[in-house]
Amino acid sequence: MKGASQVTTAADTTRIGDTALIFEGGGMRASLTSGMVVTLLEAGLDFDWVAGISAGASNAVNYLSGDARRARRSFVEFAADEQFGGLRYFARGQGMFNAEYIYQQAGGPDEALPFDWESFQSSPADMRIVAFDAVSGDDVVWSRKDTPEIEDLMVRVRASSTMPGLMPPVHLDGHVYVDGAMGEDGGIALSQAQIEGFEKFVIVLTQERSYRKAPQRFSAVYRSIFRRYPALAEALLTRWARYNETRERIFALEAEGKAHVFAPERMPVDNGTRDLSRLAAAHRMGLSQARRELPAIREFVGASGSPVPSSR
Repeated sequence: MKGASQVTTAADTTRIGDTALIFEGGGMRASLTSGMVVTLLEAGLDFDWVAGISAGASNAVNYLSGDARRARRSFVEFAADEQFGGLRYFARGQGMFNAEYIYQQAGGPDEALPFDWESFQSSPADMRIVAFDAVSGDDVVWSRKDTPEIEDLMVRVRASSTMPGLMPPVHLDGHVYVDGAMGEDGGIALSQAQIEGFEKFVIVLTQERSYRKAPQRFSAVYRSIFRRYPALAEALLTRWARYNETRERIFALEAEGKAHVFAPERMPVDNGTRDLSRLAAAHRMGLSQARRELPAIREFVGASGSPVPSSR
């Protein structure tokens, strides 16, 4: 079991050592779950181990940088950027989401969505980002030791977020990587946390509690599209079963009192939504729900203190 000392408090910050914080992906559905990032930062709840896959990797690194404003902008205002993506970029082979721009350019100093690298580096928390090797069919798990420079971090967040077919795969260190959601747990890094000894979890999901992923149709089409990467085709076609099984494990942990699960009460957007008014509304919904759940989260992790105000 992780964390001999569960909670330490300094000034307005509460460090949490025995509970893993896990962010699920889901493209622009993270407009809602970024409200949880903002709430945890406002509340000063600092988890010592944070994992994310796909859009959850963006939520994770924004959380670790302590930048609540960027957490919101990443999945709301940034969608209005004309270089964000679209059919024009897809036709050029840059992807429906222009991933090189989003992850490897826009986060630089004086760019459209600057990332606070200094604050990220100063955080004592550990990090896990998961991607999928399209050739071998294996998960790859990256930590801080793999990201000594901002470029190392951002290319790995990009790799974890690369939706097959919609974005070009990432070639890195002789490997071909795509979205970590193709991996062992279907997009939620529960097994990695358990491998590392955690028995308590705060898990931020991007689908409602009633959601069940359905099997992919047209398997022959997928096998044809990804014929160069048969392991990826197989992972795509079987992801639904792994994803549903992981969610069952998560809700079982919740029933045992070992997990606090944030699941959207209603998810009003999908993974490709770019309508700013809908994204902003989703973020407000997530912020409201996260603030309502904050007292329960504090109790779960053993932290004292009062919840943040219900409005700003």
